[in-house]
Amino acid sequence: MASKVTRLRVLALYKELHRLGRDYEPSYDFHGKLRRLFEKNRNLTDDEEIEKALRFGEYIKNETLALYSLRKYRHLKRMYPSNSTSDT
Repeated sequence: MASKVTRLRVLALYKELHRLGRDYEPSYDFHGKLRRLFEKNRNLTDDEEIEKALRFGEYIKNETLALYSLRKYRHLKRMYPSNSTSDT
């Protein structure tokens, strides 16, 4: 059985991913996929398997943050186009 510390880590990861999913495209169903993934791994008892699932969740979190950063960068690049001719 998972320890209380592991349970708290899992809950914190779920909450963080859920918050990140608010900004995701509604058509992708981020929250539904997140819930199904966590429910699928609900009955894990082996510590190594739990740790592997946590690492995968952290990977998803980091990739989602990277996608948001890229989206913001692209938006800023469109808002402020670079000048091809410089006046120096």
